[in-house]
Amino acid sequence: MSEFSYINDLANKCVKNNNIEADQYVKYDVKRGLRDQAGKGVLTGLTEVSSIHGTKEEKGSQEYCDGELRYRGIDVRDLVEGITAEHRYGFEETIYLLLIGKLPTESELKEFTTLLAAYRTLPEGFVRDIIMHAPTGDLMNLLTRSVLSLYSYDKNANDTSIPNVMAQCLQLISVLPMITLYSYHSYNHFIKGHSLYINNPSHSRSMAENILLMLRRDKKYTELEARILDIALILHAEHGGGNNSTFTNHVVTSSGTDTYSAMAASLCSLKGPRHGGANIKVTQMFADIKEHIADWSDEEEITAYLEKILDKQAFDRKGLIYGIGHAVYTMSDPRATILKSQVEKLSVEKGRHDEFELYAKIEEIAPKMLYARQQGRKPVCANVDFYSGFLYSMLGIPEELITPLFAIARVAGWSAHRMEELINNGKIIRPAYMGVQPNGEYVSLTRRK
Repeated sequence: MSEFSYINDLANKCVKNNNIEADQYVKYDVKRGLRDQAGKGVLTGLTEVSSIHGTKEEKGSQEYCDGELRYRGIDVRDLVEGITAEHRYGFEETIYLLLIGKLPTESELKEFTTLLAAYRTLPEGFVRDIIMHAPTGDLMNLLTRSVLSLYSYDKNANDTSIPNVMAQCLQLISVLPMITLYSYHSYNHFIKGHSLYINNPSHSRSMAENILLMLRRDKKYTELEARILDIALILHAEHGGGNNSTFTNHVVTSSGTDTYSAMAASLCSLKGPRHGGANIKVTQMFADIKEHIADWSDEEEITAYLEKILDKQAFDRKGLIYGIGHAVYTMSDPRATILKSQVEKLSVEKGRHDEFELYAKIEEIAPKMLYARQQGRKPVCANVDFYSGFLYSMLGIPEELITPLFAIARVAGWSAHRMEELINNGKIIRPAYMGVQPNGEYVSLTRRK
C-alpha cells in the first residue's frame, strides 16, 4: 500500500470512529458552536470593550433592527462621522479608546501617537532573519510566526503585569503593519520573482498612510485613499468578545500565557475562511460574477447567476453568496453601511463606479433571495466583508494582504480584550464537553480484529 493510500485509509477510519450523530446534540441540549437552536450566541462572558446588536426588545419580544456597533459605549457611526468632520485620521484615536476606555484629549492623543510612532521599529536583523528566512504566500502564517518570534527579543516576555502587557500590545500594534508589508514584499520577490523593495515607515504619518507608503514602490497615495483606509481600519478594529478570534484571545489569555502566544492564537483563528478569511472569498466570488455576467446593469441576468451560485452550480459550488449574512446583524451591518458610502467615493476617483453599482445591485438582490429561500426565518444583510475586498482592490492591495489587513486593525481589539481578561477574570476558561463514546474493553493485541 502506498503512503497516500495508507494515510487515506487512516483518515477514513478516523471519520468512521469520530462521527457523533446530530440527535446527540439535541438529546443533551448541547449549544453546538456555543449557539442556541436559533443561532444566537450563548452568553459566556462580559465586556466593556464593545457591544453589537442586531435586534431590540419591543413589548417583551425581540424585534429585528438596523445593526448597532459601539466602542466603549460610543456608536461607531458617530465616531467615524466625528473624525471625518474634523478632517483627521482616527485609527490611533480608536486604539486609545478601546484600550483605555475613553476618548483621548488633544494632548493625550498627541502623546499616544508619538509613542506608537516610536514603537515603529523592528529588532535588528528581524526582517532578514525572520521575515525573509522562509517566505510564503500564506502571509497569515508568516505573521503568526513573526509574532511568536518577537517573544525571543523581549526580556520581559512572560511578565503579565498590566503595564508590561500594555507596552507589549502597543509595540505589536505598531509593528504589525511593518511585518505584514515586508512579508508581502519578501514573498513577491523570492517566490514570484519581482523586484524587492522595503520602504521604512514615517514617524509623522498615520497608520493608514504608512500602510500605503510601505506598500507602494513610489510611496505615493491620494488623501482620499488614506482617509478611506483609515476608516476601514476603524471599522475592523473591534467587534465584541464573542467573535472567534477575540474569544480565542480570552481563552488563551485566561491560561496565563504570554502576550505573543495570545496574539498568535488570535491570528490563527482569524485566518480561517469562516472568519477573517471570508473577505477573500467575496473578492474571488465577484471576480467570477464579473466574468459570467455580460450586462452588469441587468437585474434579471444578475439574479439568474446568483440562483446558480445558491444552487451549487456556479463559483465554488458551496451554495453561498459570500458577504451576505451575519450571525448577529439582521437588517443591516453598520460597518458595511459606512464602508459602502466611502467605497462609492473612491470608485468615482478610480473610474470604477459601474463596478460599485454591480456590488450595490447584488447587495439589494441577494438578501431578498436568501430570505425567500429561508422562508422568512430571519432577515439577512450585507456584512463588512462585502465591500472591503472591493475597497482593497481599488487601493491596489493584493489578495494576499486582505486578511492580514484585517489583523492589523483587529489587534487593537484583541489587546483591549486581553487586558480586560487579565484584570477581571483570574480563572482559566474551561467549557464542558460530554463524553458520549460507549464504554469498551481492552482486547489483547493478538485477539484484535
